[in-house]
Amino acid sequence: MPLQHTTISATYNGSADGMLGLDQQFAPVPGSNVTAIDPTGAGGVEFLSADFLFGIDFAEDGLMTVYNNGPVQAGAYSMRFDFGASLGAPLTRFTLLDSAATGGLPVLNLIDGHTIGLDLSALDWGSGFSSFSARLEAAPSPVPEPASATLMLAGLAAFALMRRRAPTA
Repeated sequence: MPLQHTTISATYNGSADGMLGLDQQFAPVPGSNVTAIDPTGAGGVEFLSADFLFGIDFAEDGLMTVYNNGPVQAGAYSMRFDFGASLGAPLTRFTLLDSAATGGLPVLNLIDGHTIGLDLSALDWGSGFSSFSARLEAAPSPVPEPASATLMLAGLAAFALMRRRAPTA
């Protein structure tokens, strides 16, 4: 699960004050742009934009959903989410899954191994509530090859056998 136990800091149109986090009950207080992922998924969205136009939900499995909360006028709408050192492995891919409810396409950027960017300026949200989904993927955890484990066990067994046979002084 690429986002398990992560804490996210967010900006909206370049401003930390532009995002309100779940951990602070979406109150505009210092540090409200930082929140942890709700592991139950029952808390709804992790972030609301301070103008309440957008809600952003992250799931531990890497699914991100962006909702509009009302009519969105044409304009510049950009977001950045930084998962920092709380990620178990670096992010490697950020892909759009479903944007059928919106006109146009969001611009998704994988900025580095722990930061993503969204540009929603080209989207037409229509007159009702709609959403789109994207997936964040992380580098797989290194798993030793079966041959490596077998070779290591054989080496340990040979070492133990040699120690047993070695004459004692």
